[in-house]
Amino acid sequence: MSEKPPTFLLLWFLFCASGAAALIYEVVWFQVLQLVIGSTGISLGLLLGTFMGGMFLGSLGVSPIVRTGWHPLRVYALLELGVGACGLAILFLLPYASRIYVYCGSGLVGLFARGLLSAILLLPPTILMGATLPTISRWLNRTPEGIASLGRLYAGNICGAVLGALVAGFYLLRIYDLALTTYVAVLVNVCVGLTTLYVSGTTPHSESMPDSEPSAAAATPKSIVYLVIGLSGFCAMSAEVVWTRLLSLMLGATVYTFSIILAVFLGGLALGSFSAASLARRTNRPDTALGICQLLLALTIAWAAFMLAVSVPYWPVNPSLSRNVWISFQLDLLRCAWSIFPAACLFGASFPLALAAASPTTPDQARLVGRLYAANTVGAVIGAVGASVVLLPGLGSRDLQRLLIGTSVVSGMLMFWARRSIAQKRPVGASKGGFQARRLIFALVSLVIAAVLIWTVPSLPWGLVAYGRYLPAKSELGKLLFVGEGMNASVAVTELSTGVRNFHVSGKVEASTDSQDMRLQRMLGHIPALLHRNPRSVLVVGCGAGVTAGSFVPYPTVEKILICEIEPVIPKVVGRFFGPENYDVLHDPRTRVVCDDARHFILLTKEKFDIITSDPIHPWVKGAATLYTKEYFELCKARLNPGGLVTQWVPLYESNMAVVRSELATFFEVFPNGTVWSNENDGEGYDVVLLGSADAECIDLQEVQGRLERQDYQPVLQSLREVGFRSTYSLFSTYAGRAADLKPWLVRAQINRDPNLRLQYLAGLGLNFNEQDLIYSNLLLYRTFPEELFVGSNVWKQALKSAIEKQRKK
Repeated sequence: MSEKPPTFLLLWFLFCASGAAALIYEVVWFQVLQLVIGSTGISLGLLLGTFMGGMFLGSLGVSPIVRTGWHPLRVYALLELGVGACGLAILFLLPYASRIYVYCGSGLVGLFARGLLSAILLLPPTILMGATLPTISRWLNRTPEGIASLGRLYAGNICGAVLGALVAGFYLLRIYDLALTTYVAVLVNVCVGLTTLYVSGTTPHSESMPDSEPSAAAATPKSIVYLVIGLSGFCAMSAEVVWTRLLSLMLGATVYTFSIILAVFLGGLALGSFSAASLARRTNRPDTALGICQLLLALTIAWAAFMLAVSVPYWPVNPSLSRNVWISFQLDLLRCAWSIFPAACLFGASFPLALAAASPTTPDQARLVGRLYAANTVGAVIGAVGASVVLLPGLGSRDLQRLLIGTSVVSGMLMFWARRSIAQKRPVGASKGGFQARRLIFALVSLVIAAVLIWTVPSLPWGLVAYGRYLPAKSELGKLLFVGEGMNASVAVTELSTGVRNFHVSGKVEASTDSQDMRLQRMLGHIPALLHRNPRSVLVVGCGAGVTAGSFVPYPTVEKILICEIEPVIPKVVGRFFGPENYDVLHDPRTRVVCDDARHFILLTKEKFDIITSDPIHPWVKGAATLYTKEYFELCKARLNPGGLVTQWVPLYESNMAVVRSELATFFEVFPNGTVWSNENDGEGYDVVLLGSADAECIDLQEVQGRLERQDYQPVLQSLREVGFRSTYSLFSTYAGRAADLKPWLVRAQINRDPNLRLQYLAGLGLNFNEQDLIYSNLLLYRTFPEELFVGSNVWKQALKSAIEKQRKK
């Protein structure tokens, strides 16, 4: 049949809307499922593999399942309505599915349960999504014009995905919750489905026969085209993984940064697809165009590697100079586009060119489109999972980009090497040996160019891993002691000229031997350990430099120290460079390290603890806000033994008032008797420790002092003195308030919940702010001396009250 232009234009917009809904679902499903199965590389690999595996199955299933006589628009409408129904079902089924998953435990059984849960929830809608493009291909002619139209529909779908990524990341999830965001995507699916049903009733469909003669491109075996488009999918997703890691270092790993990176990448795919669709209609050598596209990809991947290593990180951009975060987003968009947009365009061009190169001469066009789409998806699954779990941590970003350059060159050479049409149609008398010689010369030249590009790929600048977005503003980088790229984060250790050692994670200093940081890290451990009368078991969330975990080593009653760290590289680094500061905690016989997402571990473990101390990364880092939710604190509370205590780190720097109020209000929702302890810097705000317990607690000053005077507690006293706490008074003078007194200040604070993860969106807007002193001053306005909290003689209480007042006057 010959499609009518108005109908095709309407269908293009419907495909665009479908792409927007698909990206909204993807963002929501990944966010929700990460809360249940964890945020480790393996968990994310399972999620992504299941998501794209469903697309693979759907693309292959159209031809054998859906009859060719059915109206393709009607089938497409039913697929869209089915996706909407599945999206709605997932929203209501997830709580029940997660309850079943909790009983499966950890280890291999737990890993299987993770995969099974992902499959149960994600396969039905993603199979339907994967079937849409092959289905709609039956509505189009099996001609170059029809292939070009299919390429434009594919591009339109990606355009919608760009819109979905931006709307979900910058508006829906920032303002509303996961449920309402899901309803928006469902509504889009319903509108697309009903509109397409109406169009199918007014647009007749009749099967058309394929071209009687194959085009020149038919000389290229379809198996080669499948292989090339699969390699292109592998390179595209692997490149997205490494680019996301590097760009998040230099822009800040917020939810907004990830949305910008995804939008730029998808925007390049869309533009490339549009351009290639037009080219495929005009050229009679789409296989040649596909080969050239792969060779050019090697150049653009090398361009991205160079920009991300030696150019863009050093642009003179100081993020703290702008108070308008939306201006910063514009600069972030520019830096992303400058680096990765050219390669993304060529990745997008590959699929329409592959469609044209495969020369659809089969009776069912859906079969060819489905197989091509499946090949591309399989490559993408291998690239996404392999790069995240194996290649990036195993090879590093530099060698991974080298691998992608080489793979792209091999793909291009495959297309040229496999062409039979030139050899078959060469002029009479032309030398077959001459043709083979030219082909050999071309291969050698391609290999030489590939070798040059691979050799010149620059190494990852360690300053970027250490200081991230503030690298251009740093006057002293210090001396590099270690840099490594793990499965979940990039890590560095540096030493300044003052002798201070810094531990860096994802472009920011996460811990150090600086006196201010040492004080905070020890407070997280010593405050609960001294207030608990007999601490035996401890859970430390986040290894960092190991100082907090090491704070429990001197306590004679502690029998078990369990450290939960998401990045396996970190404990190895800690043992080498921070042993004296953490009392060599990793080699203490009482210590056990679990490399897992802390929330996932606490969800599944049956163990209970006397103390849980949580020192996660800043809440503006994507995924970290899950360790600041009401549900997470309730999990911690449920894992406490009677009389157990919880401490939580809250930074005042790289934050703003709304963020800190949200953190405190959320913690106090679960621990209404909670208190705040300040780690001030010469009287100015820096960060605080929140302390909570299941029951109301009193602090017996004399009992604590009596323990510190015992012989077996002398190592504890020495540990306190090393960070400036000379007595019980000096430690407890850091008291900065309690939940009951802070209620008026927190009355309008937003509670961070699993269904909204509001904190990561609030914090992502305030990461460049330096309002710590203003926040701290506001906090202290509500501080009063709690007579019923501190127990002891009037002399002791008066001495402590004087010490607290002295802190206020600094």
